[in-house]
Amino acid sequence: MRRRLWICAVLLLPLAGCTAPARDHVSPQPPPFKLVAFDSCARLLTELRAAAQRSITAYGFYTNRPEPYMHPGVAMRADAVAGAAPAPAPAPAFSGTNVHEQGADEPDVVKTDGRRIVTVTGDALHVIDPATRRETGRLALPFGGGAQLLLAGDRALVLGYGDLGIDREGGGAGSEVLLVDLTGSPRIVSQYQADGQIVDARQTGGVARVVLSSAPRITFPLRPAGEFGTADDEQSLRQNRQVVGRAKVDVWLPRWQVTTGGTTTSGHVDCDAVSRPASFSGAEMLTVATFDLAQPALGDGSPVSVVADGDIVYGTPASLYIANDQRWQIDALAAKATPGTEIYKFALSGAEKPRFVASGSVPGTLLNQYALSEWDGNLRVATTDQAFRSSSSAVRVLAVRGATLAQVGVVDGLGQGERIYAVRFIGPRGYVVTFRQTDPLYSLDLSDPAHPRLTGSLKITGYSAHLQPVGDSLLVGIGQEASARGVRQGLGISLFDVADPAHPRRLAQKVAADSSSEAEFDPHAVLWWPATQLLVVPVNGRISGAVAVHVRNGTIQPAGNLTGAPVRRSLVIGDQLWLLDDAGMGVADLSTMHKIGYVSLN
Repeated sequence: MRRRLWICAVLLLPLAGCTAPARDHVSPQPPPFKLVAFDSCARLLTELRAAAQRSITAYGFYTNRPEPYMHPGVAMRADAVAGAAPAPAPAPAFSGTNVHEQGADEPDVVKTDGRRIVTVTGDALHVIDPATRRETGRLALPFGGGAQLLLAGDRALVLGYGDLGIDREGGGAGSEVLLVDLTGSPRIVSQYQADGQIVDARQTGGVARVVLSSAPRITFPLRPAGEFGTADDEQSLRQNRQVVGRAKVDVWLPRWQVTTGGTTTSGHVDCDAVSRPASFSGAEMLTVATFDLAQPALGDGSPVSVVADGDIVYGTPASLYIANDQRWQIDALAAKATPGTEIYKFALSGAEKPRFVASGSVPGTLLNQYALSEWDGNLRVATTDQAFRSSSSAVRVLAVRGATLAQVGVVDGLGQGERIYAVRFIGPRGYVVTFRQTDPLYSLDLSDPAHPRLTGSLKITGYSAHLQPVGDSLLVGIGQEASARGVRQGLGISLFDVADPAHPRRLAQKVAADSSSEAEFDPHAVLWWPATQLLVVPVNGRISGAVAVHVRNGTIQPAGNLTGAPVRRSLVIGDQLWLLDDAGMGVADLSTMHKIGYVSLN
């Protein structure tokens, strides 16, 4: 297999020693579409029914998403652990979550403000005092594992992902958001329940935006066991269409329920808060809820919805983007996949409702949120367009034109026969990794949105699954080293110098044989501490624990031994390095990496 790392650079240097993909050719782009707000519930119901009729199958909606439900509120309780909360004092220097954009915090399993560490493991939230290295508070959560959190002052917002239980009629699960007061023993202040599943969230200052995806609450007749075939399918399809034709608008409108101080209020998204793109299936609804963590309690989230699905969220302090990968959305009549990715942009301002700005569509699919980047008012998008036995990738520049995200520039034909493995955009520069066998690095200049162009190349083995900036014109690639034939050999950490767009270089590399890292698919697992140029990456395989290295003077030098239990996350507080595993948090001296303590969370 062959792999390529494409680098987008700002300097307009001549290309030497390589052949550039075509720059002047612009790949066909799906026609632009607009989001239109519904002016009445009657109009909304008419269009939802019509769209659902087009996408219904003999087995229900193609998404097969479990029916969401609102389960009864759970008892709110906090179990105090011996020890008092730390007294107010200036917080030492500390590291935050490794995020895509500064100022747009992302949910994770552990957070710190320097005075306390808050983590969610299993079915509990834990508070640790780093000064005394003791657990000072524990809160039993009303749902199982998979939770993540955001932190703002003395408040934590806990997000319950995934299935939260099964109701008596066998329906699916909803989502929960908890506002937790961390002063003294942690306690739940408000509990917000909503239809569907949490896609992701972003936080700027003390305001969090939570994105949820829900399906209509429609129950279709059960097919008799053992009955399959054309005649049975046609009968079931007719029955399912009849059910959709009788459905009321309420079954599509996402519901919410808030419990605060023993009082519960409930409601649903209003019809005039729902918008639609030019085409939609009638099977999914995206909702953005807004929560001000400085308020005494959670409200209804001021929800706004779009008749669409979404699986990738990207945010800046001023914008929120939701991308909908249509790769697996099936046209029930044509029985074929719908290509392309839809992108919705919302403007953010304080704690106000998000305001829809524009929407657009690009060919191909996105790897993750790092394939999106807003810079100088434009959106850069890296996609892979996969066809039968062929694929290629592109970087497109989209600009707001009215209510449309319109393509203004493109570099395509990248990575023929390959797909994207990592993306990073930094200002007018960007970095894209594709993989097959070896890794050519190509430089692209995105400083002129209308004329992005290729500027340089480099060829190496292996691939990077995450690209981490570690200084001026320096990147660390975290992924897998591979043979010349593309056979993976183990965790690879490479240091790239990209100061010269015409001649990117790999300065150093460290390989952990027969190993992998959670950082390859979750960048939150990476710690970069600029003060001491320390990089910490979890490792699992022949050895387990974490790889700690210093990235200095163009070299990667071992920083110490952090072997032991598999590490999930690492963070710095003052002169200590804290390491989260499945059973607790270890503590090491930041300068020597010698272990100096452990806090069990069992």
